[in-house]
Amino acid sequence: MRALVLCCVLLALAPLSAQRATPSRTEVAAMERSFDQRLQRFSLDTPIEVLGLTRGVYLENFGAVFTAEVNLVQTPGISPFRPTLSKEDVARARAAKQKRIPELRNLMRDMLLASASSMDRLPPEEKLVLGVSLFYNSWEDSSGMPHQITMQAKRQQLMDVAASRLPHTALDKIIQVREE
Repeated sequence: MRALVLCCVLLALAPLSAQRATPSRTEVAAMERSFDQRLQRFSLDTPIEVLGLTRGVYLENFGAVFTAEVNLVQTPGISPFRPTLSKEDVARARAAKQKRIPELRNLMRDMLLASASSMDRLPPEEKLVLGVSLFYNSWEDSSGMPHQITMQAKRQQLMDVAASRLPHTALDKIIQVREE
């Protein structure tokens, strides 16, 4: 009888022990704040303008997804006192944003790498995804420039790079990048 009761208790507890620990809302919120801070501190001289707050969500059996929207360069605005911008102003804004895009890509890689170590409860086989939408004013020439950059990689592979089990150059193969 005792053996039967013990067996029933073990069977009842089995589903609980089989459940994996996954990131809590608190952990996801901490990563949101971390991403916002990294974007805001990117350059003190010419800051990136973070439009809204980073949002993250954990999707079971997939991973953690974070999105943000930024204006890479603070640009002059149109107002009643300045109803139009000169061609030089438009060209300067475009050149400044073009220069910033590779810098943003590097920042996003660093953010993915750092988040792999910070998100302890994210299963290693699941992914970390970071999507950044780029803001352009209606007067800007954004032709040939991305409007969104998305990067994703499996947490385990990112941790292997962070722990030097894989070379840092492996990030180019590990991280899937999509630009639209």
